[in-house]
Amino acid sequence: MSDPARLSALRQKYANAKGSDVFDPAFRAIADAQFPEGDRRLQPYAGVPTFLDLPYAADAATREDFGGLDVALIGVPMDLGVTNRSGARFGPRAVRMVERVGPYNHVLRRMPGLHCKAADIGDVPFRSRYSLDRSHEDIQAFFHRVVQAGVIPLAVGGDHSISYSILKAVGARQPVGMVHFDAHCDTAGDYEGAKFHHGGPFRHAVLEGLIDPERCVQIGIRGSAEYLWEFSQEAGMTVIHGEEVPKLGTAAILETVRRVVGDGPVYVTFDVDCLDPAFAPGTGTPEIGGLTTREALELLRGLDGLNIIGGDVVEVAPQYDPTTNTAHAAAQILFELFSLVAGRFAATPA
Repeated sequence: MSDPARLSALRQKYANAKGSDVFDPAFRAIADAQFPEGDRRLQPYAGVPTFLDLPYAADAATREDFGGLDVALIGVPMDLGVTNRSGARFGPRAVRMVERVGPYNHVLRRMPGLHCKAADIGDVPFRSRYSLDRSHEDIQAFFHRVVQAGVIPLAVGGDHSISYSILKAVGARQPVGMVHFDAHCDTAGDYEGAKFHHGGPFRHAVLEGLIDPERCVQIGIRGSAEYLWEFSQEAGMTVIHGEEVPKLGTAAILETVRRVVGDGPVYVTFDVDCLDPAFAPGTGTPEIGGLTTREALELLRGLDGLNIIGGDVVEVAPQYDPTTNTAHAAAQILFELFSLVAGRFAATPA
């Protein structure tokens, strides 16, 4: 260093400082939360895994008010609605196992756990591992209780059919807007007598008045099933195809999202197959030509300030990805969603 005085000042301040000694006031609160016992920090690989290392509140669902939570992270391990490769039932467990995400969001300058009361409340209790219809009844009933308690739900699936039954609860009072990240529009009709498959949740959500299609944006759409998604266009949804993303750029896409969804309540759903298989191969219906993780994070962080009343991350099938990158990407996306909803409770950014 060419300035001896500056070097001397740095030595005086930092030479004997511990890792827990943080001087910036904004970062001090975060460090205090992470180092409750001096410079001793919990090992990220120790203990019982929960979503984003949040407290585990197994008994929250037994209480009418869910223990006064602001945000509940919920596993939905059900993949009976898949049309291709099964395995998303293992998604919640795989995402819980990811230990290196958060707790500070350096872009939004927010540690979400400091701004709201949040916990991992476990998984939706299913009566049957075999019945798709009964499983959806269970999802709807569980999330209805969460929403009635005034708690914002963030779910991890499971296949994308779960979003329909979550929306049955979230959109019960009024149609909500939606920001939908996916390779597929998921607005197809019934197949082989099945309503609850992962290719059609949002057609039913529109027809039942749960979401307002004119306040919906679908991002990353691509692949050979385009001919099945005419409902999206006819209903008035805004569809941004995967190949358009790099041409438009994230700033232009976010401008479109904010114009379309407006100030009303909005649900954010992220199918991990929105990402290119290079980043997330562990999913049931991978499609080449998807978003990069950097593009996805920029778009998610650009939603800050929207009136987000719930969200989900779905279609993580970890057995198709020995690297665990897919689960890691999903955990980071979940953390971004948590950071966004936590902003509703933050008087000022951290």
